[in-house]
Amino acid sequence: MDLLSDFLKLIVPASLVLYGMYLTVKLLLEREADRHKFDVKNRYTDTVVPIRLQAYERMVLFLERISPNNLLLRLSGSSTTVLEFQQRLLQEIRDEYTHNLSQQVYMSQATWDQIQAAMNDVMTLVNQASGDTRPDAPALELSKRIFERIIQKDKQPTYDALKAVKEEIQVMFM
Repeated sequence: MDLLSDFLKLIVPASLVLYGMYLTVKLLLEREADRHKFDVKNRYTDTVVPIRLQAYERMVLFLERISPNNLLLRLSGSSTTVLEFQQRLLQEIRDEYTHNLSQQVYMSQATWDQIQAAMNDVMTLVNQASGDTRPDAPALELSKRIFERIIQKDKQPTYDALKAVKEEIQVMFM
């Protein structure tokens, strides 16, 4: 009986000390894990956020460059006939899109879909306006038809996509 009580006198305090050590080590490891998560999050923020913001900026620039007003002004003297001008406009839109294609990685699918829809709307606008004119007419005729269609719709084809990009920037970074 004395042996059992002596054994309990040793085991109970040792168990309490071991349990205390366990709790201390566990708390220390949890704090270290939290600090590591915080460091990773800070590195992510320092590295990825500027890249994502740059991607959004590039997509705003893309949408501004393919908006009919800017596109027509930039390329106005590059062609002589409607057919040449139509091909030049469509090629410029495709080139801009190809140049910015990788930016989709940094934004939501819904926003990227709106950007693609805006690009398709601009291309459709150019093709429809081209269909309203003779292929051998002066290039200025195509510009007039495109502007007429924009006035009829009372809205730029890139407006909704620009709005979506700006809203996503506000949600993500502000």
